[in-house]
Amino acid sequence: MRAVTWHGKRDIRVDTVPDPAITDPTDVIVKITSTGICGSDLHLYEVLGPFLDEGDILGHEPMGVVEEVGAEVTAVRPGDRVVIPFNVSCGTCFMCGNGLHSQCETTQVREHGKGGSLFGYTKLYGQVPGGQAEYLRVPFGNTLPITVPDGPPDDRFVYLSDVLPTAWQAVEYAAVPPGGSLVVLGLGPIGDMAARIALHRGVGKVIGVDLVPERLERARARGVTTLDLTGHGQHLGDYVRELTGGRGADAVVEAVGMEAHGSPVGKLAHQLTGLLPDAVAAKLMETAGTDRLSALHSAVDLVRRGGTISISGVYGGMADPLPMLTIFDKQIQLRMGQANVHRWVPEILPLLTDGDPLGVEDFATHRLPLDAAPEAYAMFQAKKDGMVKTLLQPGLG
Repeated sequence: MRAVTWHGKRDIRVDTVPDPAITDPTDVIVKITSTGICGSDLHLYEVLGPFLDEGDILGHEPMGVVEEVGAEVTAVRPGDRVVIPFNVSCGTCFMCGNGLHSQCETTQVREHGKGGSLFGYTKLYGQVPGGQAEYLRVPFGNTLPITVPDGPPDDRFVYLSDVLPTAWQAVEYAAVPPGGSLVVLGLGPIGDMAARIALHRGVGKVIGVDLVPERLERARARGVTTLDLTGHGQHLGDYVRELTGGRGADAVVEAVGMEAHGSPVGKLAHQLTGLLPDAVAAKLMETAGTDRLSALHSAVDLVRRGGTISISGVYGGMADPLPMLTIFDKQIQLRMGQANVHRWVPEILPLLTDGDPLGVEDFATHRLPLDAAPEAYAMFQAKKDGMVKTLLQPGLG
């Protein structure tokens, strides 16, 4: 089969690799029809090379049609249309039973002290082959795949794999009071969708912050109050307080994270890890302050006293220092973590089958064949051609 593989920093290729096979009686083989490129994939493209091997298959936002099932699979059958969550979760352990699928005790990567495994996302999270491919082996066939109806286009459902539950959890964790205010830092796919979800759930004022004109325009068209960081950056806190009665926002969703793609600030540590041998670089990223915290510092400034910061942006190394005195003094609550996909599916799925209140059908800016992945990664990293969300479709001409 054809699959998107990692070969080094900014070196993504589409290779012919062996087809996946059923290795456990509860496995399922899925023929992929759509698979997204996620903002966190850019961290693999840029800085997480020490935790990858050449030829690793990327991607964690797939959906498709069941091709083959193991002998003990009864929940799905060949021909069923399914979305595959990015969490590799068993659905039956203590953590899964408590809605913490990203902490699945069956797939935790204890060697690295990490939570549940993820599709297509480094040795730190299990080195599980990803879904930017023509076929995908999916474990836990009775509990992991999400069955969706036939008929509507893939765009209606594919974001159940990551974007929708990640954004939904971000808004849920933000705990905005009725009629309150929310700032969304970063209007990439997750921030954009979080803003849409917040408006759908009745948040009184949603303020979106970014510096890419196309992203700002997308959010503005859906009713978000937008602030261009290029024009408001030095006085962002003042503008937000002006829009929120002088106090600051009730909550902030921080959807930027490690800033591995495009930020000119603080690149030295990331560049250094790229010059070191993998073993040394991996240790540096795990133990040194390699992540840049400008977005998190902004969130601390923008949120009101007693407010909440919900972090959905991905961080890939140690983050130091944190403004703990300010966080403590302002009595800020912090919530964060990988999205627990299955926890939120019952709340999200009805919004995808009854109308399209979140605008998922036109959420993708680009739909490209699988073989165009190298160009798509480069374009997404450079924020060119208005690219916000790309779907790779193996069957596309």
